Formats: sequence, structure tokens, C-alpha cells
Amino acid sequence: VQLVESGGGSVQAGGSLRLACAASGLPFGSVAMVSMGWVRQAPGKEREGVATINVLGLTSYADSVKDRATISKDNAKNTLYLQMNTLKPEDTAMYYCAAGYTSTTPRTLLNDPTSFTYWGQGTQVTVSS
Repeated sequence: VQLVESGGGSVQAGGSLRLACAASGLPFGSVAMVSMGWVRQAPGKEREGVATINVLGLTSYADSVKDRATISKDNAKNTLYLQMNTLKPEDTAMYYCAAGYTSTTPRTLLNDPTSFTYWGQGTQVTVSS
């Protein structure tokens, strides 16, 4: 399984980014069949679930990004996205894509990303004030 993130970069506060995660080699093929999420980790801080989505399209967001972030899947492209708007310096972190065949709810996955089986290498997001 490969999860390859892209779309990170350096932006000024108030800007936007769209992160993408291209999936390949999933046991059941399509991203439609797997729960996925975005998890971030800033230097010196614990890993934090940002947004998750399950096979029914149900989503969950961290309070810190709610109303500023949208997670979505493009099943045809086998890709997961995270649209982040009104970025803040505290959003600066390495952002990881994760996936797993689990019936755990999106909220539970958000609070405990260890339930995800597959992980990407991450893409860096840096927001300057």
C-alpha cells in the first residue's frame, strides 16, 4: 500500500492549501472502501487528528480546524483531499494521510489515529504570520 501526500508548502496566514493523498495498492482497491484521515504533528507536539472520513462519507473534524477544513475523497482518482482555508501559524505541521479498514467511527478515529493501518510519508505545511 502506498499513500503519497502532496500539496503542502509555505503560505501566509489567511491563505489556503489543498492537500492530496494518492492511494495505491489498497487490498480492496478503491478509497471508497476504506476509512481515511489526515493527521498532523508539529515539532515538540503530539500527533493530532485533523479530519477523518469513513466509507459512508461521514466526517469528523478537530475543533481547531472546524469550519476551515473540508475532507473529501475522489473515488475515481483514488485520492483523498484536505482543503484548508484561513490558515493560521498554529496549523504549521507535517500532515500525514492515513487509511484503515475499520468500523470505528470518524470521531473515534480522529481522537485515536492509531486505528489507521496505512500511513503516508507526510507533507509539510508552514504558515507564516
